[in-house]
Parts: sequence; C-alpha cells; structure tokens
Amino acid sequence: MEYSHIEHGTFISRPNRFIAKVLVHNQEITCHVKNTGRCRELLIPGVTVILEYHPDAKALGRKTSYSLIAVWKDSLLINMDSQIPNAVAAQWLLSGGLPGHSVTNIRREVTFGSSRFDLAFQCDGKSAYMEVKGVTLEDRGIVRFPDAPTVRGVKHVYELIKAVEEGCQAYLLFVVQMTGIHHFEPNTETHKEFAQALKAAQTAGVQIMAYDCIVTENSISIHQPVPVILP
Repeated sequence: MEYSHIEHGTFISRPNRFIAKVLVHNQEITCHVKNTGRCRELLIPGVTVILEYHPDAKALGRKTSYSLIAVWKDSLLINMDSQIPNAVAAQWLLSGGLPGHSVTNIRREVTFGSSRFDLAFQCDGKSAYMEVKGVTLEDRGIVRFPDAPTVRGVKHVYELIKAVEEGCQAYLLFVVQMTGIHHFEPNTETHKEFAQALKAAQTAGVQIMAYDCIVTENSISIHQPVPVILP
C-alpha cells in the first residue's frame, strides 16, 4: 500500500486522540492522527513524524489537510495508521499469503454472530474468517498488543473460537507495522484477559499469526512471519 504527498514534521503535542500539533516548514499545523490508541511511547515531543498531505481536503470536507501516518522511533520507522493493516492483509491474502492453501472470494467487514470480522474468504473450499490487529507497541525488539485494554478485541477472539466450533477456519493476524522484530507476545500487563483469550483461541484451533512489515515513508507491505509467544 502506498501513500502520496508525503511531508516530514516535528511532533509538538496531541490535544486529544484524534488530532496532533506538528511543526511543518516552520509552521504549526493541526493534523489528523490515524490511530486512536495511546501511542505514548511513540508521540514524544520533538520526534520526526511522517504526514500525508491531502491537497483536496476542502473538497472532501476534511477538517485537516494532513494525516499523521508514521513516526521515527530512534532508527526504527513505525507506521501507526490503524486503518492500513486490514488493507495490507487483504492484499497479502490475494498474493498468496497462506502458502499451500487455495484462497478465494475474499471479502471485507463480514458479520459473524455478534461481531464483524475484518476478512472472510474460502480456504481450500471451506469458510474462513480472519481478524486483523495492527501492532505498534515495541520495546527492544519485542512487540506487544494491545497498548490499552480492549474489550472489543477479547470479544473478537471468542467469536473466532465460535467460528472454529461451527466448522469454519479462523485466523488472528497481528500485522506488526515495522520490521526487525524478535517476537510478538500479548501485553499481559495491560490486559490480562486478552492474553488469556489468545491462549484459549490457540487451544481451540484458531491460527494465531504475526507478520512484520516493510515500512517506508510512503508505503507499507507485509513481509515475513514473526514468532508468537503466548504465556
């Protein structure tokens, strides 16, 4: 997936979870933050952020002309666009992301039970569902999810278990929005219930996967698998 009209900026502050104040060309501007997570370890005053400029913002009815899509954490570029993991996951599936399997009829935002899964498809002629989670929380090569308690995330995991019980295939894909990662693990300290749900899902037969991404300032694509370590 590619972005256009890329600009560099210096992060100043985040008045609320939807917007940030950024210095661009020596001028303070307000931009949309495409991630409602806390991101406190990323959005630190003075860090370099990557913005996408929208020249047609007014015509589209946008309140801001910029979107914050990535941030430099020391020498590591992290894409923090929470809308992109679903798109790159769909693209990954289309390009043979599940080797050895025949994947057809890929659809997005499909209802199952009381949840809506990010992706649904036929895998070897069998109904399959996939929930996708973007991961931006990194500490010395270890990435974790979530960065804040997610009741909705726990619900999705148990719905995946239900899908398996009903004879479907189920996948939980963690899209790590950076590269150079050692392993993925659930953020037990932040949300123990989510970690417990992952363990239950693994036992039930849900396929839990993590993949890192090749991230540039104007693109992101799924790269290679990352080890998943569950408690």
